[in-house]
Amino acid sequence: MTDFSTPQQDRTTLKAPEARHPDLTRGTWRDWLALGLLMLPVLLVAVDNTALTFALPAIARALRTSGVELLWIVDAYPLVLAGLLVAMGSLGDRIGRRRLLIIGSIGFAAVSAATAFAPTAGWLIAGRAALGFFGAMLMPSTLSLIRNIFPDPNRRRLAIAIWAAGFSGGAALGPIFGGWLVEQFWWGAVLLVAVPIMLPLLAFGPAFIPESRDPSPGRVDAPSILLSLLTMVPVVYGIKEYATKGPAPLALGSIAFGLAMGAAFVRRQQRLDSPLLDMSLFQNRVFSMAITANVLALFSFNGFILFLAQHLQLLEGMSPSAAGMAMIPALLATVAAGLAVVPLVRKVRPGFVVAAGLGMSAGGYSLVTFGSHSNGPALLLAALLVLALGVGTAETISNDLILGSVPAEKSGASSAISETGYEVGALLGTAVLGSILTASYQHNLHLPAGVAEAAGGPGTAHAGETLAGAMDLAAGLPAPLADAVRQAAGSAFDSGVHVTAAIGLVLMATAAVLAAVVLRQVPKAG
Repeated sequence: MTDFSTPQQDRTTLKAPEARHPDLTRGTWRDWLALGLLMLPVLLVAVDNTALTFALPAIARALRTSGVELLWIVDAYPLVLAGLLVAMGSLGDRIGRRRLLIIGSIGFAAVSAATAFAPTAGWLIAGRAALGFFGAMLMPSTLSLIRNIFPDPNRRRLAIAIWAAGFSGGAALGPIFGGWLVEQFWWGAVLLVAVPIMLPLLAFGPAFIPESRDPSPGRVDAPSILLSLLTMVPVVYGIKEYATKGPAPLALGSIAFGLAMGAAFVRRQQRLDSPLLDMSLFQNRVFSMAITANVLALFSFNGFILFLAQHLQLLEGMSPSAAGMAMIPALLATVAAGLAVVPLVRKVRPGFVVAAGLGMSAGGYSLVTFGSHSNGPALLLAALLVLALGVGTAETISNDLILGSVPAEKSGASSAISETGYEVGALLGTAVLGSILTASYQHNLHLPAGVAEAAGGPGTAHAGETLAGAMDLAAGLPAPLADAVRQAAGSAFDSGVHVTAAIGLVLMATAAVLAAVVLRQVPKAG
């Protein structure tokens, strides 16, 4: 693959990349050390996401959450983060990308520690939203700094593969940390891992990560920031309401309002001299398709892990750590696939590599759609392995296409858009597929006769909200009735899994075809 950006000097407050790298094909040891430090916030965000997913059953029991509250605990973080990523990417261009990274790291660690002791679901949701605020400072800074530290396309491609591997590796470590911490301590311990992860970055980052910023930035447009938030929050809320309650006026009105705000945001960006989001970037077909591939890859991955984590723990009876260990081979396969495709694009056009990755993701969902879940977790774990290989393949090359298709001085904006794609994909994966799964479970759950009299009204109502609630209900019932409740809940849950998997299959297959068509002209790597 070639670098699609216009060759020009990167605008930084220190030296331009060309000056720091007489031989652009070789990075100095300081550059690779800087990359290692940049992996820490990436690792943190990934660990936080998957560790929390594995803590959901414990959270549901401890805080007595409803199904909607449980989804908001997951989604509050990526929702706020996605709404602010572009704004924070623009802010980093102005005040310095490294400075913003350090500020975000301090805030993320501090809020994580405070949120770990949340006594109610509302507290936890608020804490997750605050983590989204500081998390928005982290991710665009890492990619834009990589773009400036490694200006050579070949070295940048390897650095991005390592970056993606860090994200996947964090997802692999999350279940181990999360499962072990939940078992040994309590669910809040999974949030405390942010503190030790961030300490090396705070200690050594200022010395080894070069600062970069735009010396002639435009002003920050506050209305654009507000419009971006007013777009994301109502749309996702409306999707949740629609999935759980049907086409009610609140759900449809919320979605319509969010889309209207999105249209207003786009119009405003087109009129501003210094837009918060440069809409001209989307005129590049390579850039737009690569963003789409990123969104759908993360959509499929996060949606799958959401229901698999619950299936392994609540239906298969695995402990959190055992469930996490069962998923490790597939999650590590994501890392291996991301690194393996770096030399592959020297022989195969990158568009076909991205399409193949999305096609493998579709294959993973097809196993779930057409397979039986009654014979243990083997089929679901095999499907996750296929899906993970596809995600690792697609996201590494799509990220390189994103950064390589724009000029260096637009690295902050392109990185922010890329990260927005990541978080929007993760958000939609849990919001859309999670809401459909919850709605299907609630619709198909038919508790056996006699449960209400044996357990009382509140317990029955909680069982109708979530699978964890049904398992808690069964634990307090006599053996024959408890088995009937577990069977009914498992059947209802699996029916929802089949529906969500079919949706994932259609989306991934469509995306694979589009990627092959749109990106077919992108040349092989030089």
